[in-house]
Amino acid sequence: MGLNEADTRAKLIDPKIHNVGWKEDLIRRETTAGTIEIINGRTKRKGGRTDYLLCLPAENEENPLSIAILEAKKEDEHATLGLEQAKEYAKRLNVPFVFSTNGHLFVAYDNFIGKITEELPLENFPNPEKLKKIYEKGRGFSLEDEYSKSLFVPYQGGQSERRYYQDAAIRATLEKIASHKKGWNRVLLSLATGSGKTRIAVQLLHKLEKSGQLRKALFVCDRNELKRQGYGSMFSIFGDNAAMVSKINPQKNARIVVATYQSLGLDEEGDQSFFLNNYRKNEFSHIIIDECHRSAWNKWSVVLTNNPDAVQIGLTATPRRIIGEKSKEKDRDEEISANNLRYFGAPVYEYPYIQGWEDGYLAACEIVRRKAGIDEEYITKDDLLVREATDAKTGMILRDRDLKEVYGKESYDKKLILPERRKAMCKDLLKQFEKTGGLKQKTIIFCANDKHAEDVANELNNLYIDKKLPKCDKFAFKFTAKTFDEGYDENHEILLANMRAMKNSHFIATTVDLLTTGVDIPCIQNVVFFTYVVSPISFYQMVGRGTRIDGAFDKYLFRVYDYTNATRLFGKEFISIARDSPSKPSKTEEKQKIAKVYGYEVSIRDEGTFILMKDENTKKEKPVTIEEYRKKLAEELVKKVEHIELLREMWISPKERTHFVEALPGGEKGALMLRKLLNLEDCDLFDFLANVGFGFDPKTREERVFAFNYKNKEWLMSLPSDTSKVVEALAKQFKENGIEELENPHVFEISEIRRAGGVKALAKVMIAAKALIEVKRRLLIA
Repeated sequence: MGLNEADTRAKLIDPKIHNVGWKEDLIRRETTAGTIEIINGRTKRKGGRTDYLLCLPAENEENPLSIAILEAKKEDEHATLGLEQAKEYAKRLNVPFVFSTNGHLFVAYDNFIGKITEELPLENFPNPEKLKKIYEKGRGFSLEDEYSKSLFVPYQGGQSERRYYQDAAIRATLEKIASHKKGWNRVLLSLATGSGKTRIAVQLLHKLEKSGQLRKALFVCDRNELKRQGYGSMFSIFGDNAAMVSKINPQKNARIVVATYQSLGLDEEGDQSFFLNNYRKNEFSHIIIDECHRSAWNKWSVVLTNNPDAVQIGLTATPRRIIGEKSKEKDRDEEISANNLRYFGAPVYEYPYIQGWEDGYLAACEIVRRKAGIDEEYITKDDLLVREATDAKTGMILRDRDLKEVYGKESYDKKLILPERRKAMCKDLLKQFEKTGGLKQKTIIFCANDKHAEDVANELNNLYIDKKLPKCDKFAFKFTAKTFDEGYDENHEILLANMRAMKNSHFIATTVDLLTTGVDIPCIQNVVFFTYVVSPISFYQMVGRGTRIDGAFDKYLFRVYDYTNATRLFGKEFISIARDSPSKPSKTEEKQKIAKVYGYEVSIRDEGTFILMKDENTKKEKPVTIEEYRKKLAEELVKKVEHIELLREMWISPKERTHFVEALPGGEKGALMLRKLLNLEDCDLFDFLANVGFGFDPKTREERVFAFNYKNKEWLMSLPSDTSKVVEALAKQFKENGIEELENPHVFEISEIRRAGGVKALAKVMIAAKALIEVKRRLLIA
């Protein structure tokens, strides 16, 4: 029998690669955050995936440069096994070389030429100098060049200050700059909301500054909240060299200038004079455009065109791909996407939401689709005249000329206000909340306009009062630009702070687009769509409000309550072609009033519950119904294991169990998500899968331990008293923390097990490792 992966690495692989120059200081371990599991109401983060990277040496105290991933296989497996998966990991880690070995033979994949080598003896593994030459040729620059120095600069605060994908994004950016190829000074990065784009920006500037490339930098965004967050991060590294621009202080002496377009006088009302008068041509050596999917064009483009020699970096949360079909509905998306691609080029690195969820960095997403029956109907002018529709602003009864011929769902709340529809949707939403933990959940509702946001907030507050519950200050509140007399003033800050921190007030914010970007509220549990959305870019911005994990609020999952089928936009391509200017409304349309009418009976129906899974073809997130996913999971289970006994034996081995679960549709993350949605979190994942695949009644962990003690009574009595107590204490750990706790190397240090006699008591009968296997087997049979 061959060595397992760990022993193969330690006894066969490491000595041989050390021998050709890959010493320990050139081997880096990158570990993801790991899956979050909820056991007995407590969250538990399991170990993440660990990848082994080979790095090129650096001089002095600098940082080695990651260039390859090394995949170790068991000694008796083929060296090529798992190479395809390792190639996927290499893409995420932004390294061009992949090696896979069983300790005797190895194969290599070179992304520069796209070829895989034949199996070769591990003794022939390339040394660091050889890989360096191939890397330099492939990237198109020498690591001795001035522009390459930034690649070796250590992170401010050390390696622990960044996640693997942030490091990958930073290296991808610095590699493009170092290449000095066409377009070298324009870089686009695409990372999901909540993945830490500001942290990337700060560390990028730090590396550029330490390598002598940064003269003066501008960090520009379109929200005061983003400006404050950006300044705080910049100040933590650059101190007083960082400063925030205001309309009266351009901060000309600062080395790191943090600004919004508005503070630079470049909003829609600005005339560019503030910017042009205070900053000379090529004032900045580096410019970072945050949230560039919101567009930095038209009047704002002067920031870029007035600094043509600067390195210009765009940060976006929305990936894009050029396709050929034109759509009027997405005119704005087309313009933004086309501008970004045309100007910055394709993203040098992408990190989508679905990958962040799989890695354990972003919250899982459950989609609850609801639908108002009236949204399937069209309301005619004649019907409105019969019902005496009124002007929403004056209350006057409307005449024929004031109305459109037909109103559809996209007109509701914009051109036609239906109070019964609004009330029915608000009532239904609160019913959904009552099913999932109560009314007091931090929520953002996206509405059609400012008036709609105000009406929804009022409706929700009235419904809350009708329930005769204790008074709640600002249960629901409007949060739009018109909420504040002077834009982003103190009230804006207080509302945001209360939404984040208050656990007894400020639960539901109704908004239009003020909360779509630039507002970091990790505790958001629900994102609700009461408005129709046609733009994938806007949709992803809105959903992004819920993706952050918040341990303080025990939030690892968020829900999207979709009343307008907005979630159809998950996984949609972001159209990137030029467009004609949008047509202006006709004079007839301008004269039409906003109508308000009563008398419609509105019912809300269930349209299904979905979870997001990765589409294996597109690699994008895709909504899948619970029933569809459960069926697919069951089909794959019975393909992989023919009967429950095989599943049980495989489940006892941590390594086999991990490989098995990760090979299922959606991997462990998907299975755990489905278990949660089916309210089976008190069951071990084994029982859940046995139920899904083989129809066995799922036993809770507590029921398993009870059955274990009962069915193994004679066996336990046959053991020495202290040995029996240790076994029972081990079973109790299964009940409290799951099967992984019995595989914890520190399990015998737990006080209850130690008091019962620990390893010494077990040694009277068998060695500890065999005892743990026996306990696991008997637990899973019980």
